[in-house]
Amino acid sequence: MPSPAAAEIIAWSRGYADRHPLAALRTVGGQVVLGVRAFQYLGVDIVRRRFPFGEFVEQATFMARTAVVPTLFVTVPISVTLSIQFGLLAGQLGATSMAGAANGLATIRQGAPLVAAILMAAAVGSAISADLGSRTIREETAAMEVMGVSVIRRLVVPRLVAAIVVAVALTGFTCFIGFLAGYAFTVTLQGGTPGSYTSTFSSFATVSDLVLTLIKAVVFGVIVAIVACYKGLDTRHGAAGVANSVNAAVVQSILLLMVVNVAFTQMYLILFPKASF
Repeated sequence: MPSPAAAEIIAWSRGYADRHPLAALRTVGGQVVLGVRAFQYLGVDIVRRRFPFGEFVEQATFMARTAVVPTLFVTVPISVTLSIQFGLLAGQLGATSMAGAANGLATIRQGAPLVAAILMAAAVGSAISADLGSRTIREETAAMEVMGVSVIRRLVVPRLVAAIVVAVALTGFTCFIGFLAGYAFTVTLQGGTPGSYTSTFSSFATVSDLVLTLIKAVVFGVIVAIVACYKGLDTRHGAAGVANSVNAAVVQSILLLMVVNVAFTQMYLILFPKASF
């Protein structure tokens, strides 16, 4: 028989496998199932005209009100930082007129969707998870199921659609603010030429870049909504469980957003190699 110390190590190892890798697989599987069922209910409700439009408008308004101001205050310093770095690099290469193109491409392709998605995960995702987690520990969701009301149809679907709409709107807002901030800093403080900034920006930033950004926004909105809803509905152990669910939802959302962004970027460069120059 193994010694007590060895037995304790073996038990801890088995518990670790159950707490982390296996729990992660169960979580990902549950989130995939939740997402599939949510889109199924969405399609059926739209066809049957049973979509909870009032709940959708309320959630979209809440999400926009929660995320717009933080997005604005995060977008401006990031855009200014990009302008500083690209302005210095362009000056070292003797191509100061290309600062607008570099800043614009960086803002549209990477900066705008990532900033909007991270703010969605931090502000909106945490709020969704806290709301559904509180409902879960108060057994409101269990009562809805007992009364024959689908929790996914009533609570998850309108939040999913609202997150997609708000993510797209925030991404467009971030692109606009990022362009204005970069333009103002480059022209005002770095002595750039307004005409060259706008002309190079419009020459190098193509429609496909904007399409990629909007597709990213839709996917990022889905990720934030599904992860936050799943963590909220899976809350256990009272008020402390709500805090744990909120923390897990934000962390997992941001990690998934980063991984998916890398995958989108690589696929875009492979499928549209000419647009990457």
